[in-house]
Amino acid sequence: MMGIPVVAATSAPRATEASTMHAAGDAAAALLDDVLDYARRRALLSPVPLDQPQPPEVLRRLAGETIVAEGIGARRALGVFEHVLAPACLSTDHPGYLSFIPSAPTKAALAFDVVVSASAVYGGSWMEGAGAVHAENEVLDWLAGEFGLPPTAGGVFVQGGTIGNLSALVAARDAARRRRRGAGAAMPERWSIVCSSEAHSSIASAAAVMDVDVLAAPADADGRLRGDAVAAVLAAAGESVFAVVATAGTTNLGIVDDIASIAEVAHARGIWLHVDGAYGLAGMLAPSVRHLFAGVERADSVIVDPHKWLFAPFDSCALIYRDPAVAFAAHTQKAEYLDTLTDSTDWNPSDLAVQLTRRARGLPLWFSLAVHGTERYRVAIEDSLGRARRVAAEIRRRPDLELVREPDLSVVGFRRVGWSPDDYRDWSDRLLAEQRAFVVPSSHAGETILRLALISPLTDDDLLWDVLDSLR
Repeated sequence: MMGIPVVAATSAPRATEASTMHAAGDAAAALLDDVLDYARRRALLSPVPLDQPQPPEVLRRLAGETIVAEGIGARRALGVFEHVLAPACLSTDHPGYLSFIPSAPTKAALAFDVVVSASAVYGGSWMEGAGAVHAENEVLDWLAGEFGLPPTAGGVFVQGGTIGNLSALVAARDAARRRRRGAGAAMPERWSIVCSSEAHSSIASAAAVMDVDVLAAPADADGRLRGDAVAAVLAAAGESVFAVVATAGTTNLGIVDDIASIAEVAHARGIWLHVDGAYGLAGMLAPSVRHLFAGVERADSVIVDPHKWLFAPFDSCALIYRDPAVAFAAHTQKAEYLDTLTDSTDWNPSDLAVQLTRRARGLPLWFSLAVHGTERYRVAIEDSLGRARRVAAEIRRRPDLELVREPDLSVVGFRRVGWSPDDYRDWSDRLLAEQRAFVVPSSHAGETILRLALISPLTDDDLLWDVLDSLR
């Protein structure tokens, strides 16, 4: 199935162990048919209404004790998952899942995720996983080109946007330290990051891990961070700032900061520019909105999550550096047993982020891109954008609904005139209980609102109109 040799064990198991292992292998092969059959049978949205979240004690009672000395067997374990555990979960790739940021992995990406999981491929070093790393790098090179970064740019796939942002900011601080040491300049008493008041919560989380301060620059009336606001914060912060973070598509409303003006301010002061595009940066593939992202090409680092709008399964974040050598200096781990790897001239993915062991999580996206071609991705993203514009137009047409703002990307925020927070919650619970859709309330400027996050090509206008009709 894959052109990767299987390395034989250095010593064979004893006969009794071998026979047991063979029997277990046969059972696992037979179980695969059951698993695939289960996947075909399972409703994509939770098969039972989840209007009342099930507390842990209920799940414990229904599932029974499953982790026991003798085991419960494959079929019983699958039965517990199918009939008890899975019904307590939502499928984020269902067309009616319109909350948070949905996922919508292609069948090709899902299938290859199984291949990656079933293959003993280590994705941390070139020495051990050259084929996998090459494929991942091909995807990263394509993304870097789409974002306007130079051919020398490179990076790594990490777990998600939080780890991607943290890794980029660690590299940024390390670069600032090295630059100051080289110039003989003193270090600040406290380091700090400048970002929008609308920035994702992972920026504050990364700052807490790094023990640095976050200086929030006010967004404008439209929720967009601009260079003049960043300049004002930098002027007051002195020499403490080592990075400025711009957001390419906020999670709540899909707002794209004025990255070009932010880049101008940051680079004029020699400060690292990081672009958090976990959700929205994939929009650069769509010609209709590419202009919104002007300035991304000047970033020192960017992230985008393929498991959001690039149709890959969880969990995957593409972290790309303008100059990977800076990340290499910040993240390479030193140990005697790693000397063989660190002495190599090849780039190792584990040298570019805050992780050592890693699965080759970029491969499902690589396979899907190889199967479908990049043009299909542009079409699918444009489809989401067009659907968001149609929904916004329909909301404007209905007197009992009001847009919060015109959508930049594929998130539509709106309000139901006259409703209280309780009304929104009751409606949301009812919609899920009826298995029509999953739409939870959000908030904006202290007001309870609704938002529709449109990712999946399977989310059609009829479903969305039904959701809007239910608000009457």
